[in-house]
Amino acid sequence: MSHPTASSPFRTAVLWTLAVLLMAATVIYQRRTGPTHPLRGTVTVGGKAVAFKLIRSEETVRDARVALPDPGVPATLVWRRFPLQEAWTRQAMVREEKNGGAELAGYLPRQLAAGKLEYTVEVDGPGAVQRIPAADPIVLRYKGPVSTPLLVAHLSMMFMAVLAGLRAGLGALVGPQAPRRLLWITLGCMTLGGLILGPFVQKAAFGHYWTGFPWGYDLTDNKTLLMWGVWVLAAFVAGPRPRRREGWARAAVLAATLAMAVVYLIPHSLRGSQLDYGKVNTGADAKDAVITGR
Repeated sequence: MSHPTASSPFRTAVLWTLAVLLMAATVIYQRRTGPTHPLRGTVTVGGKAVAFKLIRSEETVRDARVALPDPGVPATLVWRRFPLQEAWTRQAMVREEKNGGAELAGYLPRQLAAGKLEYTVEVDGPGAVQRIPAADPIVLRYKGPVSTPLLVAHLSMMFMAVLAGLRAGLGALVGPQAPRRLLWITLGCMTLGGLILGPFVQKAAFGHYWTGFPWGYDLTDNKTLLMWGVWVLAAFVAGPRPRRREGWARAAVLAATLAMAVVYLIPHSLRGSQLDYGKVNTGADAKDAVITGR
């Protein structure tokens, strides 16, 4: 006779499948949202549809290449430093062979870490100039290069935390006990990925280990701290061993999972590090001119 709290292989497989699918949806959502992911769209020039993908992030070691498929007419790259209200710089885009086709390309000058430029592309369409994007200019942020092993380790730990956390929440929802092993795996991965490796990624990219509470308002850092805090609370409520009444333990794990899901619905890199050009212009060190929460 099976133990009353044991999970059937079928239910276990279903819960893991759901957790994997939810994690995949989370990863896709994070890749397609936020202010640093490329802006995609389509514009019609002379009756021809031109699909574009304009970058919003670049590393400080090179100029940022802005390109779109050659529409057959001239185009101009228009840019200035953000958020300064200075005069716009205009640069004629040149035709280049890239990715198996012809593109019009322009290059934004590289900036210090956390420096931002805003730009648009003006296409000389028949009878009128078309601006891409048609509304507000694109804001591009520069970041320092992060080593691949560090970035892979950081992202792997965060993805494992999400997967284990989602599976823990599903287990707490349908099972008789709080899934403590998954709870501790989630907390461990989040601690390593978010609070240990994360600051090293932040340091490499923007010159500071931590720009969240209590020293700053970086939303990514604060989201990480919030998620970590709710899982610590869940671990405290659940305790190391099952109890006769598991209601509070299951509720704590489920609440932590829901909090994590809500946090991941917030686009990545909002209200992040930004270089204050005013401070740089007055002679301040670039590292001391990085602000957050903008």
